[in-house]
Amino acid sequence: MISTSDFRKGAKLEYKGEPCEIVDFQHVKMGRGGAVVRTKMKSMKTGSVLEDTFRSGEKFESPALEEKTMQYLYVQDGLHYFMDTETYEQIPLDDAQLGDVKKFIKENMTVSMLYYKGAPISVDAPMFVVLTVAETDPAGFRGDTASGGGKPAKLETGAMVRVPFHIEIGDAIKIDTRNSEYIEKVK
Repeated sequence: MISTSDFRKGAKLEYKGEPCEIVDFQHVKMGRGGAVVRTKMKSMKTGSVLEDTFRSGEKFESPALEEKTMQYLYVQDGLHYFMDTETYEQIPLDDAQLGDVKKFIKENMTVSMLYYKGAPISVDAPMFVVLTVAETDPAGFRGDTASGGGKPAKLETGAMVRVPFHIEIGDAIKIDTRNSEYIEKVK
């Protein structure tokens, strides 16, 4: 059980039969009335953001979440196949279930899959991934270097990121998957 006094950003609770993660909350004390907690939650199944107000001290169930280490195998007919590294069971997920994660995963990559009541609800790529640049402007391209600019680059997985001017096609680069930003060139 999780009480409103235990609310923190990132805390998980079950709300209206769905696992939710708290994005923001605010304790509010009204004049003579009791205190309330205004909460903004993100559904872990659909990704939609919900806002609601609860009485102080209200309790919620903790969601039955399970995290498994999976290996990304391949994509076929619009389905992405993952293998449980312990049981070798293969799980197919479509593009909608993967969301933006599909831009950063490639074959044989290890990912974390979150299960709710035995069904996969989300896939998390590692925080940093190394991918190869598939398309970008030539290295001799001159631009606005005073503002620390860059140029767009398409990666092997299809993701588009902004990279420094010296990056060329075929270079391996490290990307932060949380914000799709270039970190460094990998040798």
